[in-house]
Amino acid sequence: MKTKTLLVQASARSFGDTQKVVAYLKTALSADVIDLLDYSIGHYSYTSANAADDFIPLMDRITTGYDQIIFITPIYWYTMSGHLKVFFDRLSDLLKTSKSIGRRLRGKTMSYLSVSNANDRKPGFDMPFKETANYLGMHYISGAHCWVIDDEIPLEAREILDAMILKYIN
Repeated sequence: MKTKTLLVQASARSFGDTQKVVAYLKTALSADVIDLLDYSIGHYSYTSANAADDFIPLMDRITTGYDQIIFITPIYWYTMSGHLKVFFDRLSDLLKTSKSIGRRLRGKTMSYLSVSNANDRKPGFDMPFKETANYLGMHYISGAHCWVIDDEIPLEAREILDAMILKYIN
């Protein structure tokens, strides 16, 4: 059975620098893409106030259709985008109100890729990804950082992307 890979794009712009990186990976991995901007996902609520938004149906689709998930986020204020942070916060729903969907994350693989305009990711950026994978019973594969300068992915950054791709196709 062929492993299905999903790229989760979490930028405030659908067609910015992050999308250039998403397009590169999409082609190389024959992956599907979900752009979080296409969904209405509210903040986590202890009272499940956002239960009727797009999060649970989206997670049902993700957990039944994909084995590998790569989160791709620009760096905003030294961390993941707000869109991705809200998405990660909502994973709490899978522990509280939608446990059967949450259980399907066990054994799946997770990676992340951060994007900026320089090779400038700060130490510790990967902690939320590693710990989330661990908590949910997922296998954390890798984290990487690449950058886009003047609408182009420089050679050094492409080499980082190619190394990440090899982890997923082998």
